[in-house]
Amino acid sequence: MKVNLNTGSRVALVLLVFCSSLAARDLDQDEALALRQQGIILPLEQLLEQAMGRHPGSRLLEAELEKKHGKYAYEVELVTADGVVREIKLDASTGVLIKDEED
Repeated sequence: MKVNLNTGSRVALVLLVFCSSLAARDLDQDEALALRQQGIILPLEQLLEQAMGRHPGSRLLEAELEKKHGKYAYEVELVTADGVVREIKLDASTGVLIKDEED
């Protein structure tokens, strides 16, 4: 049986490009600022207040803005007063809670 590796390589490349376009991408500060100025996303401060308010006494560990499937979300990682690390994800455009789970 003869297999055309060239065709297989092309298929693999197409799948790689397609799958990588579906993956979440972290945005940098300049991109976040531009989106905020355009009114596409809410201010990080507003959503941090919302996230931290869910767990009073918590401390912020990390906050990232990511784009996945054409939607923007803030992923906030914090440690509660009890020492539990939580991951909170909020829609960056609406502020709607997507998830709040122990990390």
